[in-house]
Amino acid sequence: MPEPKIAQKGPYVQETEAGTYIWCGCGLSKTQPFCDGKHKGTEYHGQPGVAMRVDVEEDGKLAWCGCKHTKTPPYCDGSHTKL
Repeated sequence: MPEPKIAQKGPYVQETEAGTYIWCGCGLSKTQPFCDGKHKGTEYHGQPGVAMRVDVEEDGKLAWCGCKHTKTPPYCDGSHTKL
């Protein structure tokens, strides 16, 4: 996959309700941290990890990766501190 765009150098910490979400792994989405399909028709289209389906089992606060360089997608692992 091409190098992802950094949406922000830090996590998107959000109260998240249980449900299904599509996390943006390319950094192009205008609805960060979630995918809005902006990757379609770009070099990211069809690449693994660009639009990751996430099933959140229970309500709670989550730290979604904003830099798109996490080793534990879709969640922040602190990788942004090394960018």
